[in-house]
Amino acid sequence: MVSKLGRQARGVSIVGVGCTPFKNFEDHPETKGMSEGDAFGYAALESIADAGLEPRDIQYFFHGAANPFMIGDSLTPNMQVADWFGVRGIGSVHHSEACCTGYVALQEAVQAVASGSFDIVLTGAVDLAASLPVVGAPGSFRRDFPLEEMLPSIPMVYDRAYGRPLDSAFGISFDNWINKYRWEFGLTDEQIDQALNGLSKSLRRDAVMNPLAFYDTDFDDAARANGMGDADQFLASMFNPKVTQYLRVTGFETKCDGAASVVVMPTEMAIARGLDHKVIDVLGTGSAAFEGATPDNEYNGTARATQEVYELTGVSPDEIDLLFVNDFFLAGDIVTAEEVGFIPRGEAWRYAIEGRCGFDGDRPINTHGGRCNFGHAHGASGIADIVEAVKQMRGEAGATQMGRLPRTTFLRGFGGGQNVRCQILRTHE
Repeated sequence: MVSKLGRQARGVSIVGVGCTPFKNFEDHPETKGMSEGDAFGYAALESIADAGLEPRDIQYFFHGAANPFMIGDSLTPNMQVADWFGVRGIGSVHHSEACCTGYVALQEAVQAVASGSFDIVLTGAVDLAASLPVVGAPGSFRRDFPLEEMLPSIPMVYDRAYGRPLDSAFGISFDNWINKYRWEFGLTDEQIDQALNGLSKSLRRDAVMNPLAFYDTDFDDAARANGMGDADQFLASMFNPKVTQYLRVTGFETKCDGAASVVVMPTEMAIARGLDHKVIDVLGTGSAAFEGATPDNEYNGTARATQEVYELTGVSPDEIDLLFVNDFFLAGDIVTAEEVGFIPRGEAWRYAIEGRCGFDGDRPINTHGGRCNFGHAHGASGIADIVEAVKQMRGEAGATQMGRLPRTTFLRGFGGGQNVRCQILRTHE
């Protein structure tokens, strides 16, 4: 009997994953001199090999990047990378949904296979987010990406037809949901601060243990370097100041360079191939989008997409073993964990303080460290989340492998101030 994905024709599974290191490429010996084409090809070839395939087996591919014109100095970049991983001439498409690009990448690939249009599809994303191209030069030539060049691009995610939001709109969004959460459950500023710093400790430790992650030193190291006793003292010090009412420097995304890729095929084909690793089924995607200046857009989008994916898949929150949240700022981990039902209402702040959200905790979130610690390569980060989820579900996550293999993983993607995707993966048994 043919398995189905929701209302689609057939089930779809992830059979191959690949990911570059998430670093500042120019500062890392393995990636120095890489262009975006190099990086996408690196991840694509790794995912193809992981699937036990050859490039000639790929029938179609999706290429994602958050901002290819500004960050990559290119248009239609999908046409420019095919030669980098041996698929010249096959059909492809480029797409851009800001920092939600990686999750949309999986959704589009799954739909292409579930519909019966193709059997073997590669999808990936790349962004060299820590630098800018030298215009007119080869792609491996990069320069610094100063803040004064980044900030003018931020209003571009807002609707400008009827007015341009104040520059503070982006900053206010950092605190929007966690402020609502604080008042709903009667918490103090100090309790929220302790929760966010608790998350920082867990996620930085997870990242330091992951060879692909941006950081290789933890907050205890930072404390010693600044003459302090421990991580708690450092995280609450002037060396980690608040930049909004709640957000500290360590709770904000770490921009870096990176690329990631996955290969999908029909579930029945994946099983028949007899792969030497577990097959990971994509059960479904819930979608939502609210224009960036809409009040509570992240909250409303998450609530809607969560309801949709649970209804589509029939999965219940108590079945979720592992959660990924694209945490541009750490408050997203706390509020999203409760909205999707991974942690009981009003309790996530306490779980964070107690260290229960690390890879070895009972409610693990972002076992690779998340955007603030693994690193944030814009559009590529969503695919990197999926890569880490698959490795955990296979039992291949190395030093941060969960003690009990997760069977069901929930991913909440959010980007561009508006796009939300909620996806559920499950190990095929």
